[in-house]
Amino acid sequence: MELLLIGIGTGNPEHLTLQAIRALNRADLVLIPRKGKDKADLAELRRAICAEVLENPAVLAEFDMPVRDPANPSYLSRVNDWHDAIAARWAEAIAAHPGAKVVALLVWGDPSLYDSTLRIAARLPGAEVTVIPGLMSPQVLAAAHGVPLNDLGAPFLVTTGRRLREGGWPEGVDTLVVMLDGEASFRTLPPEGVQIWWGAYVGMANQITDRGPLAEAGPRIVAAREAARAAHGWIMDIYLLRRHPAKAP
Repeated sequence: MELLLIGIGTGNPEHLTLQAIRALNRADLVLIPRKGKDKADLAELRRAICAEVLENPAVLAEFDMPVRDPANPSYLSRVNDWHDAIAARWAEAIAAHPGAKVVALLVWGDPSLYDSTLRIAARLPGAEVTVIPGLMSPQVLAAAHGVPLNDLGAPFLVTTGRRLREGGWPEGVDTLVVMLDGEASFRTLPPEGVQIWWGAYVGMANQITDRGPLAEAGPRIVAAREAARAAHGWIMDIYLLRRHPAKAP
């Protein structure tokens, strides 16, 4: 069985590459994860993509995503157990269609960056995994604001909100891209000299953005996040932080 992991971008069906469309049309079975009522539009987007680009009679197999065990105090153990449960759901959905030789899973963004689809796929014995890359939210955020991710001749670091809260600003870099941040962790940083470029639902029809000095834009962003979460039931956002490096004496 071949398992196609197809990057679909960040919510805009036009993000699909020609390679992604061709790969999707090779599939006998397309897995559609359901993540509960609050995130029903994520499954609906995948259905809409299939309806728009599928030319063959592939079967859509929907399954309910398991949730992490909040009682497990270990983050890594909690996530590994969750991945085991997801792999089991995939296996159940595939086993229900024994004739499927090519199975596709539509992956938000790209499977290579802060996404565990490849790690979960490794739990399926005998599956031949093919990855189709997709646009990632850092790219779409930079495009929305019309800014480069890196400063001239300088590196940037992609990290998570959890690591930013726990470790502060990492040493050796002046530009951060922060993903998977459910708590607006930029509030834990000293705002002086820091600029922020923020976006939620980037690439989708309901995309919202803000930018400016962190001291000024931060409170606006916090308010916008709360309003958007209340309106949609969920939020996915990302932001770029850049500070001015200290001048050499």
